[in-house]
Amino acid sequence: MKRKIYWNLCLVALLTMVVSALITTLLLCQDLQTQMRQAVMTEVRYLESAMEVSGEDYLSHLKSRGDGNSVNRITWVDANGSVLYDSYADSESLENHKDRPEIAAALKNGHGESVRTSRTLAEQTYYYAARLSDGSVIRVASTTKSALATVFHTVPVMIAMAVLIVLGVLILAEFQTKRIIAPINQMNPDDPQAGDVYDELAPLVRRLEKQKETIRQQMEILKEKQEEFSAITENMREGFLVVDSKGDVMSYNKSALKLLGISEGEEGMLSRHGNDGNAAWEEHEKTDANVNIISINRSENFRRVVDEALKGSHCEEMLDVGNRHYQIIANPVAESEERSGAVVVILDVTEQQGREELRREFTANVSHELKTPLTSISGYAEIMMNGMVQPADMGRFSGKIYKEAQRLITLVGDIIRLSQLDEEKVQMEKSPVDLHLLASDVVKRLQDVAKKNQVTLMLTGKPTVVNGNPQILDEMIYNLCDNAIKYNKPFGEVEVNVAMIKDHPVLTVEDDGIGIPPEDQERIFERFYRVDKSHSRQIGGTGLGLSIVKHGAIYHKAKVELKSAPGEGTTVRITF
Repeated sequence: MKRKIYWNLCLVALLTMVVSALITTLLLCQDLQTQMRQAVMTEVRYLESAMEVSGEDYLSHLKSRGDGNSVNRITWVDANGSVLYDSYADSESLENHKDRPEIAAALKNGHGESVRTSRTLAEQTYYYAARLSDGSVIRVASTTKSALATVFHTVPVMIAMAVLIVLGVLILAEFQTKRIIAPINQMNPDDPQAGDVYDELAPLVRRLEKQKETIRQQMEILKEKQEEFSAITENMREGFLVVDSKGDVMSYNKSALKLLGISEGEEGMLSRHGNDGNAAWEEHEKTDANVNIISINRSENFRRVVDEALKGSHCEEMLDVGNRHYQIIANPVAESEERSGAVVVILDVTEQQGREELRREFTANVSHELKTPLTSISGYAEIMMNGMVQPADMGRFSGKIYKEAQRLITLVGDIIRLSQLDEEKVQMEKSPVDLHLLASDVVKRLQDVAKKNQVTLMLTGKPTVVNGNPQILDEMIYNLCDNAIKYNKPFGEVEVNVAMIKDHPVLTVEDDGIGIPPEDQERIFERFYRVDKSHSRQIGGTGLGLSIVKHGAIYHKAKVELKSAPGEGTTVRITF
């Protein structure tokens, strides 16, 4: 602001100086020309009176005295325009002047005048002529510098004056600028009206006062919200962390430190509980330095969930600290359509994991117990099919028994495989698998089921290869399509799409069936969980299909996304 005022003052002063100099010069030139015109007219009147009395003898007398070579040029012409006398040249060598504007005007009106400027614009000549009683014309001409030449002539003087004036202007502008800025610099933001303030600054002062009051009110509101936020987070059993876009911790609650094995000791210091994050927090307590969230826990799962959230994606991972199991949930925080950080919530799911472990053990035990009798059923069915029973209905019934027995054996195998996947102990062979070809085979196998349920089953997309276990992938696709058909409505549609999206193989199964209520969507991937148990019993569902899909996706490091609404259908997308 100071620099702007300074240069504005200098500019105004310089412009004023230049304009004043130009106007003064032009007015001076105009005044000189007016004086010259009056002098020439006076001289013509004098010559006119003398010529009326003495005639040509007066001009001869002037020439003999030496006045004929005066500054002004005197010319006498007759009524025909012939030059009779000229004080600057031989009259006989001059051309006829009848067409000269001032001569023509004098012959016609009694007097005439004109101004002629030289081609170089350096000089201009003023002519004034008067008609004598005998019809002849006496003319006087005076030559002087033109206005432009006069201006050019004064340029050196003007430059010298400008230099002096500029120096004075710079000094005065500096002084005046400091004088103007001083009250503003001395203004107290906490009390703008105190001190010597210009009247012109009164609107600014009032605005500052109003803004100060607005800021105070906003700060009070923010303080209340901060206290409310702190009260909520500090009383949460769940761990809560807020990080910025760089991953530095901006806010946290005590539960987060406790769940991660970090606790505050005496005098605000942190005591160790077997976690590497203590060192970072000790440094934070001493120096108030920013703590990066990765330094709290350096496990791969913890780092992955934070990185995904900072990239803009919701992410969940499991984390083991000691003998406790935690679920880490991270969501991105967006501000003005730009990611500004992430919120991380830590849930203690140790008890839930324990119950899940019991369920897995139960599933494994039941599977092993059921496998033996089911194998026997399959054996008896084989005997019946081989003709060891009455032949009347042997073919039809034995075929059904054998088919159901094989289906149940496969189901038991699936349960065992699900348990193995959950334990992550069994490494199954992986190979390049064409998802589109695999889905095509599943669609063909389920066409009869689809027709029976009056559902249209179709496959779209193109060949897409993933590295995975063909049997698990087949079961995943089969279970998704089977559910989409069975939980559909008459004349519904099921579309299976395999495509490459953003360099990732994606399998999508979409139906327009009955949909899934929002409160059940988080649990449908659990073992034996059924949204509608009565409907599931009618269609023969076991509650394991989507659990196999979930654990198969985990085994292939794939991401499962569910989108559903009651009455609108369900879409399941698996991104590998």
